[in-house]
Amino acid sequence: MPALLSAAERYLRVGTPAELAGAVTRSHLDDGRCVGWYGPPAAGWRVAVDAERAGAPVPPALARRFGTADFWARWTRAESLCKLADVPVAAWWRRHGLSIPPDSAAVWRTVRLADLVVTVAFAPDAPAPGRRPGP
Repeated sequence: MPALLSAAERYLRVGTPAELAGAVTRSHLDDGRCVGWYGPPAAGWRVAVDAERAGAPVPPALARRFGTADFWARWTRAESLCKLADVPVAAWWRRHGLSIPPDSAAVWRTVRLADLVVTVAFAPDAPAPGRRPGP
């Protein structure tokens, strides 16, 4: 996983939704673009991306709640982890704010890609129902 994260920029593409239809996973931007992940499969891991325009203003209600310092990096990280956990962002906020739970097994990296802030995150596959994880 560290190799994929350290080379994240190599596996990210920006384009229209139609251009990125073949991405492993995508994030849609408010200006009509998408960011797609084209990295190789990582056995035992799921991947998610979230992207926002770096220069976009922080909505006032979110700024009051979470502050503006490094907001888009924290936001995209939380959104990526929400996607991996299949948890609505509002539920995440109530439990964790824009922080990461201390017991999270997810790994991530946040990068600047042109005018965007993008977080790529991986989480281990969930064990099959009725099975316990690990040996």
